[in-house]
Amino acid sequence: MKSYLLLLPALLLLPYACSPIQVLDQETAENFALNNYRTFNFYEIDASGNSVNSRTYYTGLDALKTEITQQLQKRGLQPGEHDPDLLVNIGIVIRGKVHTRKVETEDPRYMGQRRYTWESERLEKGQHYNEGTVTVHLVDRAQNKLVWRGVVEGVVPDKPARLQRNVADAMEALFKGL
Repeated sequence: MKSYLLLLPALLLLPYACSPIQVLDQETAENFALNNYRTFNFYEIDASGNSVNSRTYYTGLDALKTEITQQLQKRGLQPGEHDPDLLVNIGIVIRGKVHTRKVETEDPRYMGQRRYTWESERLEKGQHYNEGTVTVHLVDRAQNKLVWRGVVEGVVPDKPARLQRNVADAMEALFKGL
């Protein structure tokens, strides 16, 4: 019975141990305080490249705007159409990846000299997926100055429901320190 009680907390924390989301960087300008701002809005979309034509791009962009809006509203800011205090700029990079695994064998013990090299190799497992990096800039509109920057990276699922959940988790992690 005791072993089951010890296992329960470990199982509850398991989903958080292998999170597909990673905050890469956050940078705040000197003297920046979010409570100095009341309203925000997004920059106009000016995008190019092959990914822009995909449905995943626009679904992801809409999800990002929704989640960023929620995160900023949690912190007391309101959307403002005309003359907002902060402008939000979103940068998105989506890269196709192939899941690989490293193949190595144990080095045998040799009796003589070994005058050649031994290298491991990576083999494809055949699982293709997309990895996305999102950069969020908060710009003080009056000064036209970057006041906060955050970068987050994670897997971009194909299914819209999972994409929405990953975006929500990514923005929660990114704005946690703001």
